[in-house]
Amino acid sequence: MTSMPHNRGREQASEFLPKLVTVVREGYSAQDFRADVLAGLTVAIVALPLSMAIAIASGVGPERGLYTTIIGGFLVSALGGSRFQIGGPAGAFIVLVSACVMQIGLQGLILATFLSGLFLVAAGALRLGTYIKFIPYPVTVGFTAGIAVIIFASQMKDLFGLTLPSQEPAEILQKVSALWAARGTASAAAVAVAVATIALILGLKRLRPGWPSLLIAIVVAAAGVAVTGLPVETIGSRFGALPRLPPLPALPMLSAEALLAALPFAISFTLLGAIESLLSAVVADGMSGRQHRSNAELVAQGVANMGSALFGGFCVTGTIARTATNVRAGSRGPVSGMLHALFVLAFMLVAAPLAAFIPLAALAGLLAVVAWNMAEKEEFWGLLKSSKGDAMVVVVTFLLVVFRDLTEGIIVGFALGGLVFIRRMSETAEVETAETPEVAPTDGANRNRVVYRLRGPYFFGAAARLGGVLDRIAEYPRAFVVDFSDVPFVDSSGARSFELLAHKVARKGGQLYLIGARPEVRRALMAQGARAPLVSFLPDLDSVDAAEAAR
Repeated sequence: MTSMPHNRGREQASEFLPKLVTVVREGYSAQDFRADVLAGLTVAIVALPLSMAIAIASGVGPERGLYTTIIGGFLVSALGGSRFQIGGPAGAFIVLVSACVMQIGLQGLILATFLSGLFLVAAGALRLGTYIKFIPYPVTVGFTAGIAVIIFASQMKDLFGLTLPSQEPAEILQKVSALWAARGTASAAAVAVAVATIALILGLKRLRPGWPSLLIAIVVAAAGVAVTGLPVETIGSRFGALPRLPPLPALPMLSAEALLAALPFAISFTLLGAIESLLSAVVADGMSGRQHRSNAELVAQGVANMGSALFGGFCVTGTIARTATNVRAGSRGPVSGMLHALFVLAFMLVAAPLAAFIPLAALAGLLAVVAWNMAEKEEFWGLLKSSKGDAMVVVVTFLLVVFRDLTEGIIVGFALGGLVFIRRMSETAEVETAETPEVAPTDGANRNRVVYRLRGPYFFGAAARLGGVLDRIAEYPRAFVVDFSDVPFVDSSGARSFELLAHKVARKGGQLYLIGARPEVRRALMAQGARAPLVSFLPDLDSVDAAEAAR
């Protein structure tokens, strides 16, 4: 008996144990390392162009995306609660990061990233990861589809080589209007590069699915532009040469005014980062058959965001596509994710000047493919056809994400999903006749007993739906019996309804009997006043007969 608290404490401590430690304890061989080297290299090839493309789409320099991948990606894998999670910049953050840069600048973005890291560590320490992952499926589908639309809209300027007279608007309707007004500035060369990049990516995925189609397409586009001299904008023409190393770590600029300005963005980064990273970990679990530690994952994501901010990077989260690539590439554990970050660092050391030749239209084409793939079109359409409740949740979430705000879309979608769940759960609760009462006499003499059986959880939703039925039944029986054998749960609202029912039965000269109630259900009922002498808790129907005979 004395070992139970010790075991419980050990189990709680394991919630925060990095999977890297678990993998090493299980025995990490040279063969495992070779497999992780190949997986890490594969993921780095995918992450390299994506990191720069996402950074540019977010309104910062491409080097910031590389810093985020190197520092954040390494820390997510080293400290995380998932064996296969790959951390780095994610397309889902493009809109938030872009809005943050526009409103409070690059230093404000770095501060917001650092604060979100602190919040994520706190969320993990408070074990909130256990609950964050219970996001309704229609919310995730609507959110992801909305993000896909926003990413595609953010790339239209570079896809068509448009020139805007002023800064591109962030709000999507204004963005589309501004882009349409600038349609006369479209560049045929940029369109050709973007179309060729998209065609090459899709063609390679179809004909050679094992090849790194993203990197090959970007390299071919850069080489083609360099050889032909096409007049298109490149990374070098817009941002200059990339640095060969990340900067030295430095704390973000702190002041009361800066903290207040960064706080709303930090909260949004925290919420989105927690959801995105845990969804990615769940995807990895489904592909690998493993189980991640959600609270350890949140702590690692927090540390990674703080580390990324210290080195000039921005938001880090688990990336679903790169994590799935890691699993498919044969990863054996977190070492592959750590190596993927080191491989990207090696690219900066050796080949950073070559990135200056990459056309922005090619990166825009890459992100257009990413947006198309992440839209979850079949799932969206399936939810529209499944039920009115799911259709409402997915559509409302989608529209709010696209036309209002990412965080607002998640919160409202989650609330609507909760209401749909409550309605469905209330519909599972039933009241059925267990024993048909005899016809009640009209002279007010002793009335007969009536027995009804409840099925399913009896909470406030079910109480609102079935309370009227029980009240009508309570008009006439002397012995009102409710069988609770098939009721797994009663909340305070449901329990309160039986306290009121007991008073009504007592005023009619009857007695309320609750039979077969589980101990936890009985405690909930008694806590709300459903207790003797108003209510009699008995084990079965035979006990009711004995109690009635004694009464």
